[in-house]
Amino acid sequence: MAPSARPPERRGFLVIQPLKRRYCVACRRGPLSMLVLEDAAPRCLGCADLGHLVFLPRGDTALTRRSREESTLSAVVVRFNRRRARYERQGVLVEEAALTRAEGRCLADAEARRRRRVRDARRRAAQDVRFAAAFAAEVRRLFPGCPVERAGEIAAHASVRGSGRVGRSAAGRALSEGAVVSAVVASVRHVDTPYDRLLMAGVPRQEARRRIAAGVEAVLRQWRDRTADSGPLPAPGPLPAPGPRTGVAAVDQ
Repeated sequence: MAPSARPPERRGFLVIQPLKRRYCVACRRGPLSMLVLEDAAPRCLGCADLGHLVFLPRGDTALTRRSREESTLSAVVVRFNRRRARYERQGVLVEEAALTRAEGRCLADAEARRRRRVRDARRRAAQDVRFAAAFAAEVRRLFPGCPVERAGEIAAHASVRGSGRVGRSAAGRALSEGAVVSAVVASVRHVDTPYDRLLMAGVPRQEARRRIAAGVEAVLRQWRDRTADSGPLPAPGPLPAPGPRTGVAAVDQ
């Protein structure tokens, strides 16, 4: 079905951005960038008594709405999209003073939103500090031999907002024992064993985990001991010989 060249009907003024060269039937001015159809004949904005209005492109919904609220006279601007076979809104024509007042209202709102974002950021930061402290306390409860500083590091790493780490999971936020132990195991794996070096040497991830499993368990056993010294742990042993390289190792969290 052939697309209709008639613009959509709506109440109020409708201004068209023509695709073809059109001239005003009254003053013969043109080609027109915008026109109004009166009795199916094109008229320029001046002859249609809309020449004093200014064009506000689409994109800022709040500014458009407020500009029309502030403006005694306004018009919607449309253009025909051949590919979609329909008229599409391009913006509005409003009084310049109305646009200025609307911009002032939006700026005031922007400042209010900025202050709210600052307050929300401070509130989230305070929540994050309290959560990290609670997470560290739970690490120390389950692993009394874990150094205080290390428990804080584990909690801070696991609970980074938006990181997707175990501390931000539902179980982590609930401080479930499984989530806390998972965070501790991950920290020990990366910090206290040659796991990362094995991955860089091309050892497959599951094989690397198998090789360092005993070392991880030894550290966890020491940390579970309430009488254990919370001082620095001994340096990890020599790097085991890597197995055959099977490809790029997967990134481990």
